[in-house]
Amino acid sequence: MSTPLSDQEKRKQISVRGIAGLGDVAEIKKSFNRHLHFTLVKDRNVATPRDYYFALAHTVRDHLVGRWIRTQQYYYEKDPKRVHYLSLEFYMGRTLQNTMINLGLQTACDEAIYQLGLDIEELEEIEEDAGLGNGGLGRLAACFLDSMASLGLAAYGYGIRYEFGIFNQKIRDGWQVEEADDWLRYGNPWEKARPEYMLPVHFYGRVEPTAGGVKWVDTQVVLAMPYDTPVPGFKNNTVNTMRLWSAKAPNDFNLREFNVGDYIEAVLDRNLAENISRVLYPNDNFFEGKELRLKQEYFVVAATLQDIIRRFKSSKFGCRDPVRTSFETFPAKVAIQLNDTHPALAIPELMRILVDVEKLNWDKAWEVTRQTCAYTNHTVLPEALERWPIYLFEKLLPRHLQIIYQINHLHLQRIAAMFPGDTDRLRRMSLIEEGDPKRINMAHLCVVGSHAVNGVAQIHSDIVKNTVFKDFYEVEPGKFQNKTNGITPRRWLLLCNPGLADIIAEKIGDDFVTDLYQLRNLLDFIDDEAFIRDIANVKQENKQKFATYLEKEYDVKINYESLFDIHVKRIHEYKRQLLNLLHVITFYNHFRSVFFFPPLMNIQLLALSSTQAAPGYHMAKMIIKLITAVGLVVNNDPVVGDRLKVIYLENYRVSLAEKVIPAADLSEQISTAGTEASGTGNMKFMLNGALTIGTMDGANVEMAEEAGEENLFIFGMRVEDVEAMDKTGYNAQEYYQRLPELRQAIDQIQTGFFSPAQPELFKDVVNMLMKHDRFKVFADYEAYMTCQGKVSELYMNPKEWTRVVIRNIAGSGKFSSDRTISEYAREIWGVEPSDVKIPPPNEPSISSS
Repeated sequence: MSTPLSDQEKRKQISVRGIAGLGDVAEIKKSFNRHLHFTLVKDRNVATPRDYYFALAHTVRDHLVGRWIRTQQYYYEKDPKRVHYLSLEFYMGRTLQNTMINLGLQTACDEAIYQLGLDIEELEEIEEDAGLGNGGLGRLAACFLDSMASLGLAAYGYGIRYEFGIFNQKIRDGWQVEEADDWLRYGNPWEKARPEYMLPVHFYGRVEPTAGGVKWVDTQVVLAMPYDTPVPGFKNNTVNTMRLWSAKAPNDFNLREFNVGDYIEAVLDRNLAENISRVLYPNDNFFEGKELRLKQEYFVVAATLQDIIRRFKSSKFGCRDPVRTSFETFPAKVAIQLNDTHPALAIPELMRILVDVEKLNWDKAWEVTRQTCAYTNHTVLPEALERWPIYLFEKLLPRHLQIIYQINHLHLQRIAAMFPGDTDRLRRMSLIEEGDPKRINMAHLCVVGSHAVNGVAQIHSDIVKNTVFKDFYEVEPGKFQNKTNGITPRRWLLLCNPGLADIIAEKIGDDFVTDLYQLRNLLDFIDDEAFIRDIANVKQENKQKFATYLEKEYDVKINYESLFDIHVKRIHEYKRQLLNLLHVITFYNHFRSVFFFPPLMNIQLLALSSTQAAPGYHMAKMIIKLITAVGLVVNNDPVVGDRLKVIYLENYRVSLAEKVIPAADLSEQISTAGTEASGTGNMKFMLNGALTIGTMDGANVEMAEEAGEENLFIFGMRVEDVEAMDKTGYNAQEYYQRLPELRQAIDQIQTGFFSPAQPELFKDVVNMLMKHDRFKVFADYEAYMTCQGKVSELYMNPKEWTRVVIRNIAGSGKFSSDRTISEYAREIWGVEPSDVKIPPPNEPSISSS
């Protein structure tokens, strides 16, 4: 008699991944061996694990290609309105597993690789992350591409193929050290170079008035080479394109400037042109006005707009001859979404093409441009807003400077007519900021040149309307919208947490994968003892797996019964990693105190912090050093033992997030109210069964609305409290004097308790907290500590904790990027999501059936 199946084995049988057909497995094995032999030119005797990864990647890619070609054919035949998402960042992570899931191939590939005697998880770990982004903004763009394909939208992602993505972070002696991310070293099996669509991009030169109009002459040309990556929708056979541009020097680059003897020098100088796509700028929420960055921003915009216009003019598949000559219908066929101000030059560049090249009159060109472009604002921090010096434009983009001046002239004329005599308003609303040097405010350019402007969470959109763009909102209130961010449930549930996805599917079916609001139905099982147990068990399994990873990587013994308290965000003062650290130090002091040992001290805590600091951000690097210094003391204190561990996760990236997030118990979302635009990490943790401790900031506000504020640990000042404190003044000294536990923690940092060899090492951190803290850490310390007490109390009641987890998962339906993209599509782009399933390559196409 066969042994009864375990819960896990039963779940495997009814997994949302489906059951593999024998034919599929045989075909995948055959294709794998063929690629190993013909593509990689290896046999099993000499093949390395990396060869096996590439063979599997090419096998899976084969299943994409037919669908990819057929999708593009379908778009050319139907000629729908196309959406173009312009972003300087696409933080894609790994592609293999995501593609297998979206094509419904994962079970077949698992079985095929197992039959070949290989470990699929081992092969998946070999893939390099495509780290072409800094954090939230780039990862949002990646989630959006997944949703656009899953919703059947004719959409394209446009960006730069950085040779080096976000740097690899090493922690040496507690300090961050940056290493180049050579992610293309072994090649990229997912991309296809398209040299036949290479386009010229112009820089420098001068503007010359002629009888036929203005000409931009004597320019330096750099070529933009497109590399296409397929973006599959979820089981709908739609495969869209992400097109990333790489800079190439033309063959005659600099040769005319050199005599024959300097030929070698001229060829070496080609690097100057190709540096444009060499490296991603590693700044998040900070503007650095470097010429190379401006070149990158214009490079992606100029290449993309030529590509969009070529496609607009060619209406039939495979035809590159211009057939459309009128731009009357351009906004009806083309939508351009600007992901923050980085691609803002799309507005003057489209004007340049329409006026100088296509010979439209200014007013018509302006109408077309405004109706085509829309702008998403991602931050209200003043240091993050792009304000380019005029002198850089004069040198690099002289024609665009003229166009921006003309846009500003007409814009201010209109404002002056509406508000006669209000010169202060004209100054505030101008695209040009006076000063030394004069600067172009790119956010103002975006607002004036777009038909829609949106924030990324309701509270952020309100702040945008009431403060940052208040004057513009008063003039055109209908232009401003909210589009709360979202995450793709394919990567952030199915891929990273299959155990949880399977439990959910058992209870409510698997349609939630494309309609996340169905998670609401989990509330029917809030008192189901077996369901509560299953949810708790999956979390324990994820924690055990992650604890094993941490022990291997960090040589720290982890008790996986601990509360996993996780704070993973770019290191920035406004995200307040220091507030969390003060809590950890206070917690540590409680453990060490013979006088303070209430029952709650039975709680065991694993505090994890992570992600990179911008290389030039001194305070962020000091914060990392402080976290690691605290960890060194705490983790080696025999009094504390394994009841508290502090770990700084090195080199946080998408593939590491996929391990961390399913294992989290508590998600730290503790920015000062009014500073975090939205956040998307908060949504990922919520969907994966972590509870949130946070301020009423960004999307936390809407998470509290959806799950019930009583099911989140909300603390601290609200936006209005922060504004009131800004008026009366924030006095850190007052909190330091009044709160003995806070004073003890600060004194320990200041006197070298955590840095005995260098007692004054952290004086800059303490000085900032005591005298220059814009983000008011001490003001929320007391409320935060009280709230952490509530967390500990609930965690000691596992069944009630899990009930609250279920309420959070059930309330996370709103935060699917499918919902976000549906709103963009209907309310900004004027297109309707489609559930039409394009037939797979082995069936007749829609048009021929």
